[in-house]
Amino acid sequence: MTSNLDFMTDTYLAIINPAAGGGRCRQLVEPAFARLRSAGIAIETAETNAPGHATQLAREAYRRGIRRFLAVGGDGTSYEIVNGLFPESRSQESGPRSQVSGVRSQEVLDNESERIPTLGFLPLGTGNSFLRDFSNPKAADRGLEHAMQAIECRRSQPCDVMRLSHKDGDLYYINLLSVGFAADVAALRHRRFLALGHSGYLLAVFLSLVRLKRRPFPVRVNEQGDFDARRCLFLTFNNSKFTGGTMMIAPEARTDDGLIEYVRWGPIGRLGLIRNLPRLYDGTHTRHPLAERRTVRRVEFKLDGPVDVMVDGEVLTLQCQAIEVLPWALRVMV
Repeated sequence: MTSNLDFMTDTYLAIINPAAGGGRCRQLVEPAFARLRSAGIAIETAETNAPGHATQLAREAYRRGIRRFLAVGGDGTSYEIVNGLFPESRSQESGPRSQVSGVRSQEVLDNESERIPTLGFLPLGTGNSFLRDFSNPKAADRGLEHAMQAIECRRSQPCDVMRLSHKDGDLYYINLLSVGFAADVAALRHRRFLALGHSGYLLAVFLSLVRLKRRPFPVRVNEQGDFDARRCLFLTFNNSKFTGGTMMIAPEARTDDGLIEYVRWGPIGRLGLIRNLPRLYDGTHTRHPLAERRTVRRVEFKLDGPVDVMVDGEVLTLQCQAIEVLPWALRVMV
């Protein structure tokens, strides 16, 4: 595969994680590319070789004028690409957006079309939560088929990007960020049971239930009122509906509304959580008496130190400070 990035801006740069899906990505990627090229899609490729490499490749390509990207892998691959594209695309803004009677001028629209990147997906990894908002696959490869058709038809739509400011900098995401139980499970699986695959996930869920922590993560929304320091099972700040592939954690989230879907579940007990676990998969958990949801524009944190967070399938330890929305900052091919 070539990694030459010097090509026309109407060509897609496919950034490939060959290890995604336990090596499944490497086996399936060439037939997928052959189909897209037969549909007239111009593709150049670059493979990643280490964590964070996709971010570097996307950043360098954007600086060279590339605006169309394909994430080939799982949620982690698209997460890294998004963090390579931002804040690069924001740095090219030319001041406040010009508006006349609430309508953007043609000059502003032209500038935005040159600046805003487009991201398509070839979901060949183990987790592809973001695409479920659009494809709702019923078969193992249905998400891939939907994604392929979107690319072949050049079908895209605006997508918000979330920016998390933390003690050591900023990061960007398009799916969700969680703290509490979901992050505890993800961190335990990542650190101790990753090699066990799905069995490792189930083991992490069991141990997290045994150790169940219900603790405060003080937050304030829209700069209003005091920080909410009530104990809770988890907090999640969403741009899209799904996490973990099939868990509908934020059933009312929309990717293009300029808002954060904030879901909080209070200090439910072990037996209550076990009884209600299925509700996390159909979205009805938000109707539980201890659950809350709202749409907000900004979230502030008041944490004493770093905590484990799960962000677009990645596990990090960060001292979160604020989350805000970058409306329509990306186009996604869905």
